[in-house]
Amino acid sequence: MKLLSAIGFSLILCTGCVHERQKSTTSAPATPATPEDPYFWLEDTDSERALDWVYQQNRACTNQLTASPEFASLTQRMLAIRDSKEKIPEPNKRAAYYYNFWRDDHHVRGLWRRTSAAEYRKAQPKWETVLDLDQLAQHEEENWVWSGCRTLYPKHERGLIEITRGGGDTGVVREFDLVKKEFVTNGFTLPEAKSVVMWRDENTVYVGTDFGPGSFTASSYPRIVKEWKRGTPLSAARSVFEGNTNDVGVVGFVDHDHGYTYEWIWRVITFFSDETFLRQGDQLLKLDKPPDASARSTFADQILITLRSDWRVGDKTYPAGALLAAPLKSYLAGQREMTVLFEPAARRSLLGFTRTKSYLLLNELDNMKSRLYALKPEGDTWTRTRLHVPEFGSLYAWGVDEDESDDYFLTVTDFLTPTSLHLGDAAQNRVEVLKSTPAFFNSTGLQISQYEAVSKDGTRIPYFQVHPQNLVLNGRNPTLLTGYGGFQISSTPYYDAEAGTAWLERGGVLVVANLRGGGEFGPEWHQAAIQQNRQRAFDDFIAVAEDLVQRKVTSPRRLGIMGTSNGGLLVGAAFTQRPDLFRAVVCQVPLLDMKRYPKLGAGASWQGEYGDPGKPEDWAAMSKYSPYHIVAKDRKYPRILFTTSTRDDRVHPGHARKMMARMSAQGHEVLYYENVEGGHAGAADNRQAAYLSALAYTFLIRELW
Repeated sequence: MKLLSAIGFSLILCTGCVHERQKSTTSAPATPATPEDPYFWLEDTDSERALDWVYQQNRACTNQLTASPEFASLTQRMLAIRDSKEKIPEPNKRAAYYYNFWRDDHHVRGLWRRTSAAEYRKAQPKWETVLDLDQLAQHEEENWVWSGCRTLYPKHERGLIEITRGGGDTGVVREFDLVKKEFVTNGFTLPEAKSVVMWRDENTVYVGTDFGPGSFTASSYPRIVKEWKRGTPLSAARSVFEGNTNDVGVVGFVDHDHGYTYEWIWRVITFFSDETFLRQGDQLLKLDKPPDASARSTFADQILITLRSDWRVGDKTYPAGALLAAPLKSYLAGQREMTVLFEPAARRSLLGFTRTKSYLLLNELDNMKSRLYALKPEGDTWTRTRLHVPEFGSLYAWGVDEDESDDYFLTVTDFLTPTSLHLGDAAQNRVEVLKSTPAFFNSTGLQISQYEAVSKDGTRIPYFQVHPQNLVLNGRNPTLLTGYGGFQISSTPYYDAEAGTAWLERGGVLVVANLRGGGEFGPEWHQAAIQQNRQRAFDDFIAVAEDLVQRKVTSPRRLGIMGTSNGGLLVGAAFTQRPDLFRAVVCQVPLLDMKRYPKLGAGASWQGEYGDPGKPEDWAAMSKYSPYHIVAKDRKYPRILFTTSTRDDRVHPGHARKMMARMSAQGHEVLYYENVEGGHAGAADNRQAAYLSALAYTFLIRELW
């Protein structure tokens, strides 16, 4: 099991132009054009008019960029990186096997495969294919994309496989026999929908899906959880819990933990608040906690609670960002004897945690440096030991098998060091390297530095800079600035082989900003830039850009920005507010129309992050930064490349489409590429991903060199 605090809803390119049209589940209701927005028609995802427009934009984009001398070589190198047989096959232990999902040049859609622990240690393990998605797609004549499999504890001989057409969040679910390696005839099967299905036992599942009108929330996630028995029709499933239409959604989940079995119902009210119920028989016991606290994890008989705001209990106040533990039985009885397992500091936060047989492993971020600790319950106390793991880069840990051992997997990475996979033993406090990614680009002569910029309100904003050791501060260095700044997600160092290949090898400077709205320094860092204070994240990003210019690392003529999803909104706000500061923008699967975003895709679920444009006080703030509304004909903007996916049912392609149409009509220099597959990831396989990445870097090279 990986980071236990992450369980819940997912928040989360044929090459060349789009040639085919497919059924979509992402279309917004057809809306007539109005004088205020003449481009509403582009929200109708699969209308003939909209797709004809998409094909026209794709042709114009690819005609320009694929003719560039860099494009072919970049595509080839990026595809070789993604298809490399030397990549680390990330393992997930289920019963006696290590499972892995794998794509390469011979398995475009991918293999779900497994091997033994002993075999996995070898340089070239022998893998047993469990499901060949390429064969399945060919046999069924569907463009299936793997979305995952939930297996049945403890034998893990049955699974609920989810596959999607083209890679969106909407998929089909089929029961699978992992022993026979085939789908189960008359097993648990669901047609295409945004479904959440979890095993309760061999003959029962918790299911949220399309039960008919009223099944989904305004965020397009299940509103109802039912208990579905094997051999009965879905219509006979018994309701366990119903949320409200304005909730994000409802999930039923079963957790097997150190001999305990917990059945949870989570009513997700907003992205950052919920109600948590423990099901015992037919009784639902509501946990008493702050609405924005997460109590979705346990360790044996202890409930674990992560705080997003200060919580006063009696005469004691527990700070935002703390992790608390309490005996669940006494907690349900009203007692509040809690142990603080993690307490934040000004620049120290908790990235996540995972379980082993005897330990709870905490992944802490101390002034942007990862630290790993093992906590062990002993009576009424928990002992705390710092684990001997590599001191550099970003760490990510997950328990191998909490029923059997104190082993854990650990990945270690930074901007210049290829990712390595380690096997740790928390009891012995030792770690060994299992596998390493090869060096996909030449990092000789490069170094990583950290700096701080001062934002508009005086807050110091850290950022990483990857650059040549002999960097000349003359303002002429092509520089690519990226960031995210949202949803309490931390931008930590990572080995980006494509950026290294296309940008760093060429002598460019890569900058990653740690903006408010992210999770680098805990919930307060996040909450400083949500809703009516969203502008702070954009101010932080602009401050980093200005600092790069002031330090003469670069100049507006050589400065480009790139962002994805919420990061697409970030760069959209930055270039519309400060067009003088940038030369080139790559804006990927972005939010851009903040007036309409709750009505598009899964947008309604993000109102806890951005606010509700239907409320005058929220729209007053949004209207000042909504890129689609503030872009103007009489301003000169940097050149922009928008990319999105027709199959993105999370951030609707209408955002990028409408922004492209408006800016093009205003006479600005813009390019647009929309892939038919890929969902919110933008790409459904390695070829498509390599093609998209090559388009983006070709565009940046053309503009900034």
